[in-house]
Amino acid sequence: MHLKTRIRSTGMRYFASAGYLHKQRRKARKLRAKQGGAPMVHYFHQVDDPYSHLAVQKLDELKSSYDLEFQPHLVSKPDDAYQGSAAHFDRWAWRDAQSVAADYGTEFAPAIDIPLPGAVAAANASLAAHLNSEDFAQAAVQIGHALWTQQALDEPGDVAAGVQALGRGDELRRALGHYQGAMFYFEGEWFWGIDRIRLLEERLQEEGFGQPSNGLCVPEPTPVDTSGLQASEVLLEYFPSLRSPYTAIGHQRVLDLITRSGVSVDVRPVMPMMMRGIPAPRAKQRYIITDASREGRTHGVPFGRIVDPFGEPVKRAFALFPGAAGLDRAMEFVTAYLSAAWFDGIDITRDKGLHVVADNAGLDWQTLQAAAADTDWESLLESNLTAMLEANLWGVPSFRVSGGKLDTAHACWGQDRIWRVENEIARRV
Repeated sequence: MHLKTRIRSTGMRYFASAGYLHKQRRKARKLRAKQGGAPMVHYFHQVDDPYSHLAVQKLDELKSSYDLEFQPHLVSKPDDAYQGSAAHFDRWAWRDAQSVAADYGTEFAPAIDIPLPGAVAAANASLAAHLNSEDFAQAAVQIGHALWTQQALDEPGDVAAGVQALGRGDELRRALGHYQGAMFYFEGEWFWGIDRIRLLEERLQEEGFGQPSNGLCVPEPTPVDTSGLQASEVLLEYFPSLRSPYTAIGHQRVLDLITRSGVSVDVRPVMPMMMRGIPAPRAKQRYIITDASREGRTHGVPFGRIVDPFGEPVKRAFALFPGAAGLDRAMEFVTAYLSAAWFDGIDITRDKGLHVVADNAGLDWQTLQAAAADTDWESLLESNLTAMLEANLWGVPSFRVSGGKLDTAHACWGQDRIWRVENEIARRV
């Protein structure tokens, strides 16, 4: 294994470990105790963020269910470098939030795509006056609804006070180590949006701030059970990346869904985001690996000995993929590679490791190489990426469901949306 790969992999293993997470919790807890403060959940609200609009609808229920303070803050939109694809992020969030709102018991029915800057400033000015009031959540929902439907605000606020509130919120968010809106922070740990409130609740219950017997205020939606559905007339296009931690932790659930539903599948791998020029600042990289590992543990697939396949190693694997697909072992190859790189500590940077991947995929190494020879794998991946971008998606794993009883395809992004994919398959049969 090359030295750079070893260093990168060692760092990723550390940040993915449960030990690192517990260390961050202890550190924050000790700092809070030293300062003499009471336990507190910080919530960072971005008025023009669809995910903030969903999350804040659950804030009062959380406050009434857990015996500690929830302190809201106003924050600005993240810098472009933190959005993955600034050209697609707003549209994706706008559409995704609408798609899942009802399943979470919330509402988001915008009349516009993106609020104008002046309206955003007015919304912040109006909401700033409620930051330390018990009615913050109620006000945030009302103001958010007005903002997204282009209605006049009931109570115009002080624009300067709104700017000052944003500055304080942005500074605290930055100091605590994050960049996104719709974030909850509790003593060393971040939880993004409505999808992660369940993990915040589990921690609060674990530490005695709430009763587990009461259940969760915001559980992950339960999908329709597609067992035995025989959905072969429905096509699931699956866009994984071999270097994606979120792909790795969600992959087995995708396989289970395919087996359960009988859906037809087209595996369409794409190049990792950072290898196609999409920036990922250090704070974002750290959050991704810690969040993905936490999600993996939640779903019973904790990371093992990670060997980061960044750069040439993953290109060598992608060069073999068309051969595996030609031998009708595309999914098996992806499965074996993800296991090798993220769980089993196999050195996939060398031929010996790729031999193991081939064997675990049920492929003869020589036969695989012959089948992959002279295939244009780069054009194949570029075609997959183009299809994904056309669906206003840019990250992985992504999914597109088409066919069956519905004419329009449904596309969504993330291992957080596997339940949504299952519902979509069921709707089409």
